[in-house]
Formats: sequence, C-alpha cells, structure tokens
Amino acid sequence: MPKLLLINPVNPAKTGLTVNKSSRFPPISLGIIAALTPPHWQIEIVDENWQTFEFQPADLVGITAFTASAPRAYELAAIYRQKGIPVVMGGIHASMCTEEASQFVDSVVIGEAEPVWPRVIADFESSRLQARYLAEYKDMDGMVIPRRDLFHPGYLFSSIQTSRGCPMNCEFCSVTAFNGRRYRRRPNSEILAELETIPQQMLFFVDDNIIGYGDKSRQAALELFKGMVERKLNKLWFCQASINFADDEEVLRWAAKAGCKMVFLGLEAEEESALEVVNKNLNLQRGVDAYQNAFDRIHKAGIAVLGAFIFGMDGDTPAKLEKRCQYLIHSGVDVMQTTILTPLPGTRLFNRFTQEGRLIYDQFPQDWVHYDMTEVVFSPDHMTPVELDLGMVAANKAMYSTTRLFSKAIKTLFSTKNMMTTMFAWSSNQNYRSVAGDHQR
Repeated sequence: MPKLLLINPVNPAKTGLTVNKSSRFPPISLGIIAALTPPHWQIEIVDENWQTFEFQPADLVGITAFTASAPRAYELAAIYRQKGIPVVMGGIHASMCTEEASQFVDSVVIGEAEPVWPRVIADFESSRLQARYLAEYKDMDGMVIPRRDLFHPGYLFSSIQTSRGCPMNCEFCSVTAFNGRRYRRRPNSEILAELETIPQQMLFFVDDNIIGYGDKSRQAALELFKGMVERKLNKLWFCQASINFADDEEVLRWAAKAGCKMVFLGLEAEEESALEVVNKNLNLQRGVDAYQNAFDRIHKAGIAVLGAFIFGMDGDTPAKLEKRCQYLIHSGVDVMQTTILTPLPGTRLFNRFTQEGRLIYDQFPQDWVHYDMTEVVFSPDHMTPVELDLGMVAANKAMYSTTRLFSKAIKTLFSTKNMMTTMFAWSSNQNYRSVAGDHQR
C-alpha cells in the first residue's frame, strides 16, 4: 500500500497565533487532498501547528504553504527529495510563485486542487509525474468532504467552506488571483450534509464572504442558516463577510439562531481616502459613516464584530495611525485585528511595490518569512519604515492592555446581551494580543 504524507508547515519564527488552541484551524486543504486520494493509499498528515517535524518514510509527499511558511516548506521538501521521494507542492504561494516553487519540488499544483489531484495520483502511479498541473475553475457542487479524521485531535474549531471567489479585487488581496472573480457557491444540501459529519461544536466558515454578492447569494445563505436550525446542528461559529452582512435583519436573525457568534469584517480603515488607495470599493460605496450603524444591527442580533484594519497604506502618517487606533478602541468593534500592509505575491500591490522599488525584503525565497503581516516589508510613502513599526507597536500597546480588553468585553456583553458571544470576542482579542506580543519581540 503506497503512502502519501501531507505536510502543513509553520513559519518557525512566529508563534503568536499558535499560542492559543482557539486560534489554530485545521489545514482543510490537506483534508480535501486526502479525500481525493484513492482508498488504496495510506495517508498521514504532519501538522506543525502541533508537532515538530520528524522524518518518516513515504512514497509521495504533498506540501501546502502560505507565503510566510514557504521557506519552511522548501526546507522540508529538500529532506525528501534528497532521499529520492517526489514532492508535490500546492496552495496559494506555490500558485503565485510557480517558477520559484518549481526549483524546490518535483511538481507544482497551480490553483484549486480538486480538478487535477486525481490526475496527479494517476500520473505518479504510472511513473510520469508532471512538473506542473494547472487547474481550471470548477463549480462547487459535488465537492468531497475533507478527511477530518486525519486532523490533529487538539483543534477546538473545525472549519468548512461554502463558497469561493470574490469579484471585489482589492489591491492587497490575493483571493481573486487564486480563486477567481466569479463567486461560486456549494449547494446547501451538500453543506448541511457535511456539517452533520463534523463532531466539534465550534466551527469556522472559511469563506471570504459567507453571504456573497447579490440577492441570490443572500437567499442561499439565509436558507443555509434556516437549514442549520431545522436540523438542530447546535454549532457555535464565526465567519467572514463584507459590510453587506449587516444589510438584512432576517439574515442576521437566522445566522444568530444557527449559532453565529462573531463575524470578521474587512473594514481596513476608518477614512475614505485610505479605502480609495487600496480599491476597497464595497466599503467606499457604503461610506465609513455607515460602519457604526452596521455594528449596531449586528449587535442587535447577538453577534460580535471582528474588525480588521490595516496600518501603513499609502497616505498613512504617524498621526493617522494614532487616529485609526483610537477609532478601534472607541468604536463598536468588539475584536480588534490590526495588520501591517503586506504586499503578498500575486497581488497588484506586490507588483506595484516591486516596480516602484519599495520592497525592503526582496531576497526570495528566504525573505518570505517576513511576509506574515506583522513586519514592515516595504517603504511607506509618508513616513519611514521605523515610524510605521513604532506606530504599530504603540497601537498594539494601547489596544490590547488588560484594562482595554475588559472594557471591550463589557461593551460586547451590553450590546449583544449574549455571554457566549462575549466569550468568543474575549478569546479572539487574547489571540490578537499574542500576535502583538510576537511583533514586539
């Protein structure tokens, strides 16, 4: 029986999000790969979220990686290739940096794995593994259920995906480059059937926007939430969405009934000039003045708001960073997520900063370790890199003090009137405090 070893590498330089169990999420892509692999294969997942890598024999190795963990992926790939064991790499970084990845592995899967992985296995078994496999975008009906039995048992949250693709094309985001601009959604019957197989009560919907775009998508999300209630799935979950998540009180009400406790909103900035710079069009259409009304509607349903904001956009100054920090502290945002603008490969931002000669770390692949959104990797246009870094440190210190987090928790409890929602928000803020601590070391 041939053995497939699947590896989830972790950037060894950063530990912030791995400190707390509640901030670790299973590598769903590797679970999908395992489910696509024929049953006569033995499959094992080595997950560096939990265990330090130790060599074990395999006939074929599959590795996925985000950009910051790509150097670690290449390091592990070398161990197997030196022993004559073929290595296949996929995921967003390998898809965006195919030429680079091809130097370190035997085969690269470009794009979503479902259309091509059966062919990868067939080619390997026929001793004709190809150097590259390019996937075309497919509709999402008939997707396999990930092999969750292979995930480490320590994960508190399970994860599930209901859609892919985003039409927004923000300058800093690589989702469009990887999943395409067409919003594709799974049938509710298949999503609900998969949900019934998940043992964990706590759940993360990994979609970039769970309710999608337009009335058809909104209606599908509403029916999904109703289906979760009707089947008495008893899940507690959070999701990602755009600001339009707050548009429909019926959607909010049923999301809450289905167990939604928190929604991640990519707000990015509290002033429109910053949103214009990064092409955040949906937020611009609503206007930043509409943020608080959206928070209020979400809170009324008993759901917390995780507000994601970016520091270091063109036009930002030290004074604007302080203003953004104060907005986060005093607004209706329950969970404060801040990242430093990071030009990831595959984005228009990376291409622009490369052309403008603004990258500080450009010795690839080793410099990818810095591209984890907690380091300044480029030269800002209205301040120095040191000023941006110090502004981020000062903001983190102000936002994540124990006093501030207690105050946020009390506000969340008052506005949502839901203790479990408050606990979700409290735990998430603690996780982001761990990331901030990583940044300051």
